[in-house]
Amino acid sequence: MIRTPLRPLARILPAREKGENPDAIERENIRRRHAEMQDRARVRAEGRLLVLGLFFLCAFVVVGGRMALMSTSEPAEPVASAPGAAIAMQRADIVDREGRILATNFETHSLYAQPPQMVDPIAAAQGLKQIFPDLDEARMIKDFTGKRKFVWIKKRISPEQQQAVHDLGDPGLLFGPREMRLYPNGRLAAHVLGGAGFGKEGVNAAEVIGVAGIEKQFDDYLRDPANGSTPLTLSLDLTVQAASEQVLAGGMRLMNAKGASSILMDVHTGEVLSVVSLPDFDPNDRPRPLLTGDPSDSPLFNRAVQGVYELGSTFKIFAAAQALDLGLVSPETIIDTSGPMKVGGYPIGEFHGKNYGKLSVKDVIVHSSNRGTGRIALEIGSERQKAFLGALGMFDPTPFEIVEARGAQPLIPKRWTDLSTVTISYGHGLSASPMHLAAAYATIANGGHYVSPTVLKRKGPQYGPRVMSAEAAKEARQMLRAVVTEGTASFGDVEGYSVGGKTGTADKPKPQGGYYDNKVIATFASMFPTNDPKYVLILTLDEPQIHALKEDRRTAGWTAVPVAAEMIRRVAPLLGLRPDVDPQRRAAITLTSSN
Repeated sequence: MIRTPLRPLARILPAREKGENPDAIERENIRRRHAEMQDRARVRAEGRLLVLGLFFLCAFVVVGGRMALMSTSEPAEPVASAPGAAIAMQRADIVDREGRILATNFETHSLYAQPPQMVDPIAAAQGLKQIFPDLDEARMIKDFTGKRKFVWIKKRISPEQQQAVHDLGDPGLLFGPREMRLYPNGRLAAHVLGGAGFGKEGVNAAEVIGVAGIEKQFDDYLRDPANGSTPLTLSLDLTVQAASEQVLAGGMRLMNAKGASSILMDVHTGEVLSVVSLPDFDPNDRPRPLLTGDPSDSPLFNRAVQGVYELGSTFKIFAAAQALDLGLVSPETIIDTSGPMKVGGYPIGEFHGKNYGKLSVKDVIVHSSNRGTGRIALEIGSERQKAFLGALGMFDPTPFEIVEARGAQPLIPKRWTDLSTVTISYGHGLSASPMHLAAAYATIANGGHYVSPTVLKRKGPQYGPRVMSAEAAKEARQMLRAVVTEGTASFGDVEGYSVGGKTGTADKPKPQGGYYDNKVIATFASMFPTNDPKYVLILTLDEPQIHALKEDRRTAGWTAVPVAAEMIRRVAPLLGLRPDVDPQRRAAITLTSSN
């Protein structure tokens, strides 16, 4: 900026010539200069005020917007955060088909010590021993009086235990918040739920991760914070599951069985409403796996899914149904079941050496003839038999959504000879799980469509590919009904509910090869009501034995069938099935005249 001189010679000299006072020119220039300075200062001040006003306006808008947002949001407790990597603590609930809680979260605390802050380490160790008898007092004293600055004592404690530790009054005993998995129903559906444990841990948080069952299969979904308020809904029905477990446990004791399992499945949707494996465990206190011996001896072993067995005569209906579907036989076709019968140089015998002679296809199933079923299977042929059993899902692990199902690989012969065709037709030479059997029987029950067993709630039928014609499935169901009314499953008749099914008693294999003489797997595969099947029930007993009519009896007809009948009697009303009872004839009433 160029400043104008206060006494410019160009004006001063002319002013002197005219006799004017030059000081007036100087005063006028000073006044103008001051006026310009005031104008600049005013403009600068106005700009600053404008900027300050805009700042306050923006701040007001931000604060007002935040207040409006908070007024429309749900209230939530502030959560304190600690430095370091974040630990995801939230885990979604698991509920049954009616929304009843099967697994949820429970807030508790962990207990740890900081020895440098402890007043009396020895007294603290003695007090902790009284509260937690499982702790090693000598070990605690060594840790508390040594050089350690941090010691874990308990990863989770109850509120009562927390208060007892508080009462010790030692400032070196501290608590960290914990969120643990709680199974409020205890052992109920333990093998399905599996269990959870702690993953990544810190002083103020611990990550809960699934270790088995549903908890591990859907671990990503359950741990996703976006699903925290959306529970995982299972197909299980809590009341049906409880009744099934109670009946099966009682039946296992009565039949002196080593173990037992049951599966109740909707034949149209594939939903499994109950699945039981005994012995079981409490997922709140999950036991450690066995490191030696037979895995099936562990309560963690899920017999319904992991147990791969030869399922005996329950397979016979598959040979009959396939032959009906192919048009090779009708229910009345006569089959010669008399012996001797040899296939591949091996004799094919009947139970207790019986000789039934000539039987219809229906009676082959009713009387459970090995030779009759074998001759039907030979008519079908190996290739067609393999294709049919493959369509029933017998060659692959079931798609049942728990991690243990992945390892249930059926055992099939390396070479499928004529002998394999015959023995597999009556349930020997091919091992599968009870869950495989449930899916296969559901195919017959629903009219010929394969359905995948699922532990998730579904809406409406979930039919897969057609495996057999509706007519063949109907005739097979009628045969299964006859097995109950006329054959080996007579103890399975439940009044009011038309039950159809097939017994299966398979010799139990030895670990080193061969079979036990006095140990069996007894199975009853059933459906009800047979006039319009809605459910399939598979029940197995491991090494059952009872003494009845002066004999030791192990067959499914004496062991598995009565237990299954009692289970159907208990759960059918819970499923909303009304009993079909024949009305009694009304008493005759005669009107007479009073005269």
